[in-house]
Amino acid sequence: MIAQPRMDQVEQIRADFPILQRKIGNNRLAYLDNAATSQKPVAVLQTMDDYYRLHNANVHRGVHTLSEEATALYEGVRGKAARLINAPHERQIIFTRGTTEGINLVANTWGRANLGPGDEVLITEMEHHSNIVPWQMLQQQLGFTLRYIPITDEGLLDLSQLGNLLTERTKLLAFVHASNVLGTVNPVEQLVAAARAVGARVLVDGAQSVPHMPVDVQALDIDFLVFSSHKLCGPTGAGVLYGKRELLEEMPPFLGGGDMIREVRLTGSRWNSVPHKFEAGTPSIAEVIGMGAAFDYLQALGMAWVHKHEQMLTGYAYERLSQVEGLRILGPGPEQRGGLIAFTLGDIHPHDLSAALDSEGIAIRAGHHCAQPVHDHYDIAASARASFYLYNTVEEVDRLCDALVKAQEIFSL
Repeated sequence: MIAQPRMDQVEQIRADFPILQRKIGNNRLAYLDNAATSQKPVAVLQTMDDYYRLHNANVHRGVHTLSEEATALYEGVRGKAARLINAPHERQIIFTRGTTEGINLVANTWGRANLGPGDEVLITEMEHHSNIVPWQMLQQQLGFTLRYIPITDEGLLDLSQLGNLLTERTKLLAFVHASNVLGTVNPVEQLVAAARAVGARVLVDGAQSVPHMPVDVQALDIDFLVFSSHKLCGPTGAGVLYGKRELLEEMPPFLGGGDMIREVRLTGSRWNSVPHKFEAGTPSIAEVIGMGAAFDYLQALGMAWVHKHEQMLTGYAYERLSQVEGLRILGPGPEQRGGLIAFTLGDIHPHDLSAALDSEGIAIRAGHHCAQPVHDHYDIAASARASFYLYNTVEEVDRLCDALVKAQEIFSL
């Protein structure tokens, strides 16, 4: 059993993040926008600085000392990523620019090779746009059918219809592990088992799960998993696509150019081996190395600890927010959600609410959060969202709730 984090432990963690010492106006920053992007610890900042100061060179292409050092640092991150998600082999780790690129890579390689008229792709109504738009674009070109698992008013997937939606025509089931609006943590094991029963492949969007809880791709039997560096204490511009080895071997390249080839002649080319087949051109070297430092940081804390801390914060925040008059929480109860809560507050526009909280030093997100179909379901244009991470505290939740009450009073004048 993982012990509840003590406040002095959380304060020690907070000391690792220089930006958390900032003040907005006269108020200490309360950063509650972690579902959009997380803050970065000194270990990540220092690692990237060291790369540029001491090892800066292109990777894979040189035999001089700097290039060999840079290559070793860069390639070493594959093993760290594999350990984080328990991938069988580091060669199953493809570096991308983030979750969005990972999904697009699968759509434009596996999708183009395996989908056509008469086939179906099944996703859900709670997806981020990055797991809707690529399939819509590909559908227009290839003529397959795109279907959606609906959501209930409680913010859960309506699995009562799964038997009708998931059929022998379904080639891929692609779904978000944890919703970035509803917070809902979806039943991966149940969904994967249903997909296997009809021979469908499975892609899981782990953008809001891998940074916050233990994820084991072997135990879950996932075919593809995508996630981003910047949501797990790492830099922007880097991410991971995990794929089963046999699928990656069969898939054609995504981009053409340097480093993804084994041989190029005027009469044709042969591709490099996995994973390099999917990594054309000079990669985001410093960002990937920084992402590796973020993996180290999280592994040292323990993902089970991170998850337990967020569960505690989310349960507390759910209870406190439920007591704010006129506040409507979107999604299920705290026992079925990850570390975020999206809500509306009376007739106050979420953007106005976010601006009011910012004057108190509290950073939240406002808008449709790149998930317009979810907001359409609730017949609202936008919501406010507070999202928590390993460095957030109960005191910050209290500040959030007090500021919401104050905003109510101001906007009611």
